[in-house]
Amino acid sequence: MNRINLSCGTEVRNTAVRNTPATRDSIAWGKTNFETTTSTLVFAALLIVCSIGVGCSSDKPKPVSSSNQPAMTQPTMPAPSPTPAPALQAAAKPVHKKIVHKAPVMLAYADKTTGVSFQYPRKYELKTGDDADKLVSSDPLPMDFVQPGGIAVAAVAVPETAYPKSDLAAAFFDVSLNKSLTEEQCGEFSTPQAATAAPADTTASTTVAAPSPATPTAAVPAATQPAKLMIGDMELQSAETLASNGTRREASKYFHVFENGGCYEFALKVATAVETDEGGKHVDREEVFKGLEKILATVKIGSTAEVTASAPVAAPVAPAQ
Repeated sequence: MNRINLSCGTEVRNTAVRNTPATRDSIAWGKTNFETTTSTLVFAALLIVCSIGVGCSSDKPKPVSSSNQPAMTQPTMPAPSPTPAPALQAAAKPVHKKIVHKAPVMLAYADKTTGVSFQYPRKYELKTGDDADKLVSSDPLPMDFVQPGGIAVAAVAVPETAYPKSDLAAAFFDVSLNKSLTEEQCGEFSTPQAATAAPADTTASTTVAAPSPATPTAAVPAATQPAKLMIGDMELQSAETLASNGTRREASKYFHVFENGGCYEFALKVATAVETDEGGKHVDREEVFKGLEKILATVKIGSTAEVTASAPVAAPVAPAQ
């Protein structure tokens, strides 16, 4: 029986293999191959590490370079056109002040029927129609026309409060009209006038004449020639009287002018009491006359409608100006 020594055979074969040139080359190649593979693995590992490093660093935000990326432009909105502000808003708003409307000092009167107009103080009392006729008729010498037929148009009375605690009995301005007189008769007066009756702003030559029998007062004053007074374009004839009647003394100034086919009379009258109450004072007649003359200075006469002298004419009060 033959025995085979496997180990020896194997060793012999291995030795033979190692000793052959091909075996030596294979071993050398294997060694080289191992070194190459190791280097490759190391290089690959380095690449992986670098890749991880680069990846981590790339996670950090990098500033955007203006040279590499186009500049982001914001959309430009059109500027709103300026709206013109109202004038009240453009300028500073004025401070609103409370406006106090003061009552006019003078009021106006006008009568279309007679054409007469004038102004009078607000505190004075205006009377027209029957009221004016009653006031004028209560006077000792209502009118100073040379012929009857006159009518009272309007009157303005001075209130008692204007001169309190004085001897003033009455003071008023009145307008009358007589359509039955001629222009020549309009320049005449029915009663003689006092010698000191010429108005301060007129020139008059004074003559003494016999008293007229038509004088309705107890006094017999001296007469004066009528003087002339200009008011605007009107030339008025003027005269004055001073008379006493019981406990009353009255001074009157009359002015006549012929217009619209009739004779207009403007009278200024101031009456005082002969006896005054205890503590009363005497009023200055000239001062009262000055107030009435201011009314006369505003008189105007315009065109009129036909009027009759049979009855007083009611005249409406014009609104205040």
